[in-house]
Amino acid sequence: MNAATVLLAAWAVGLLAYAWGRNDGSHRRGVIQGWHTLRRTLPLLIIAFIIVGYVNVLSPQSLVQTWLGPNSGWRGLLLAEGIGVFLPGGPYVVFPLISALYHTGAGLGSAVAMITSWAMLALISVTFELPFMGWRFSAVRCGLGLAFPVVAGGIAHLIFGSL
Repeated sequence: MNAATVLLAAWAVGLLAYAWGRNDGSHRRGVIQGWHTLRRTLPLLIIAFIIVGYVNVLSPQSLVQTWLGPNSGWRGLLLAEGIGVFLPGGPYVVFPLISALYHTGAGLGSAVAMITSWAMLALISVTFELPFMGWRFSAVRCGLGLAFPVVAGGIAHLIFGSL
């Protein structure tokens, strides 16, 4: 168990105690809502974690290190940005996948560039953004955001890459 799990468990217990103290049944409703969310999300999580397991087992370490490793330079940062743009799904899919690549040999800069790219430029979010914000807004936002993943990854590599 890590610190994040302990913190979330403490938060859940605190919320349960607060809901219980209200005496309005909100402690039961909260558990029921949580159960429904788990039922909707669990199949996605299982599939995502199976994919992560296969990425761990099937990713050739030498290939990951060559293309995304600490010595891959600008090529690795640019490739990581491209990968981040095309990663599907939310954080429960993306973070374990990038973690698997990082532990297989991707450099810190490449991992930072992938996460930054996914957060800023993911095509899946653009598909939701277009109907509401329009082409011009999306083009400007994405155009301005193109440099940030590479810059963030480069800075992470320069400052923290050897840690």
